[in-house]
Amino acid sequence: MTQASIIDGKAFAEGLRGRVAELAATFEPAAGRKAGLAVVLVGEDPASQVYVRSKGKQTVACGMASFEHKLPEDTTQDVLLALVDQLNADPAVDGILVQLPLPKHLDEQAVVERISPNKDVDGLTPISTGRLALGLPGLVPCTPLGSLMLLKDRLGSLSGLNAVVIGRSILVGKPMAQLLLGENCTVTIAHSRTKDLPEVVRRADIVVAAVGRPEMVKADWIKPGATVIDVGINRLPPAEGAEKGRLVGDVDYADASTVAGAITPVPGGVGPMTIAVLLRNTIVAAHRNAAIPLAEDAI
Repeated sequence: MTQASIIDGKAFAEGLRGRVAELAATFEPAAGRKAGLAVVLVGEDPASQVYVRSKGKQTVACGMASFEHKLPEDTTQDVLLALVDQLNADPAVDGILVQLPLPKHLDEQAVVERISPNKDVDGLTPISTGRLALGLPGLVPCTPLGSLMLLKDRLGSLSGLNAVVIGRSILVGKPMAQLLLGENCTVTIAHSRTKDLPEVVRRADIVVAAVGRPEMVKADWIKPGATVIDVGINRLPPAEGAEKGRLVGDVDYADASTVAGAITPVPGGVGPMTIAVLLRNTIVAAHRNAAIPLAEDAI
């Protein structure tokens, strides 16, 4: 029985952060300032606090300026929008990330739409989404772009390959499909209403699982030799006596590894790529905002 090769997102992310740091070091003297990323956190969500802390540390480690804005849970829509407007106007800020989810009384879509497309390092504004759909240069959501980088690093050209994306969210599924179309793949977006989902997935040379259901994709769903990108991060209930349940993806890793040609683990696959691509998007936005040329293949 063959075993799939492991796609090491942690190692790739480390290399990407190194390239970001090199560009940040040359950007600073050219622009007369550091590239800057502003992260806005509303409320006390523990997972969001961990993400924001990690983003801040990695931003500084890459030689960029980190601006953290922590607002109380009861922050009003007007106060939050005013902060976004302030960051849009601040020339020291190249990227703005409002940590989602927001407290339920706030309108997430209105907040995202308020971010300047030139600073939309999460790639979620309607203009960024439209540019991606039209195949125009723009800032692309971090997790799908990181997944594409891993695929191209593993496979080289993706042209002509059959790809199935399981999940149709605006964060991963839809932008992932657009990116794969841009690489000349034949793309199917599958979801909870797809008839005979295993059979649809079985035709794919590339499978991107982003559905949020632990270990849903089994070995008999996978075409032998296919490349599997598992975007899911799910925590299982803890075993008896354990404090925490283990983290698993949307793919049954042990099972699928006996059929796939290559697969991302969870953790250590797509996860580390998300913040690395956020830093990449920030340095790209910084060059554009400062009108400093940056070769497309530089990063």
